[in-house]
Amino acid sequence: MQDKNFDALAGKFAKNIYGTPKGEIRAAVLWRDISQAMTQLPEGQLRILDAGGGFGFFSQKLAKLGHSVTLCDISSEMLALGQAQITEYENDSGEKLDITLLHAPIQSLTLEELGQFDLILCHAVAEWLSDAKQTLAGLTQLLKPQGLFSLMFYNKEAMRFHSLISGNFDYVAADFKVKKKVGLTPSYPLYIDDVRGWVSDWQMELVTVSGVRVIHDYLKTHQPPNSDFSQLLEMELQYSTHPAYIGLGRYVHFIIRWQK
Repeated sequence: MQDKNFDALAGKFAKNIYGTPKGEIRAAVLWRDISQAMTQLPEGQLRILDAGGGFGFFSQKLAKLGHSVTLCDISSEMLALGQAQITEYENDSGEKLDITLLHAPIQSLTLEELGQFDLILCHAVAEWLSDAKQTLAGLTQLLKPQGLFSLMFYNKEAMRFHSLISGNFDYVAADFKVKKKVGLTPSYPLYIDDVRGWVSDWQMELVTVSGVRVIHDYLKTHQPPNSDFSQLLEMELQYSTHPAYIGLGRYVHFIIRWQK
């Protein structure tokens, strides 16, 4: 099994994921969680793997902090976009980033080839895999003892709820199966409890749980005249970790680590 290849959608993907308000919310929640969790890791340069990281939004941020990053993706177009951004930054700043770009499916990554990492990122990948548990379990084997695994996945229950409040009852009744699938609609959304079960099976510890976009996707079309994005972002960050709202997140972010 291989990851969904976004070669044909690279430009659209990059724009939709991080070039929109919903993308800014996603980036803000993830960066807050990752930054806080990284305080648990050793000081100094860390080895980081961005598995299925596309053009490397977080790879670039982490490399700019002085860390050594391996960015892996199956899409050559996404990696080319990332390389262009890296080159532009290096030319403008005069600073060389420690990023290695690896064109490969994440299922092919091995401990013998890459060694161990302090931090592994795997964001919005699992929901494109029919063998998500097996693939993610393989990635955990690349973690150092006490290393951290940042996993963000598409939340099937939130997908259902959004469809219900939109009145798309036939879509829900058909278990989200449609004749014509939208290019960026994940093939295998996941249940939170299932992924929690995987973490337990792996004998790992869940240290962070956040909902990503717990408000944005449910907003009414017409907003109050005094509303602005900064208010929305503040509320998203505030309620992303509230137990009552985590399950509403279009995505859910877990950070896990070995218990040993």
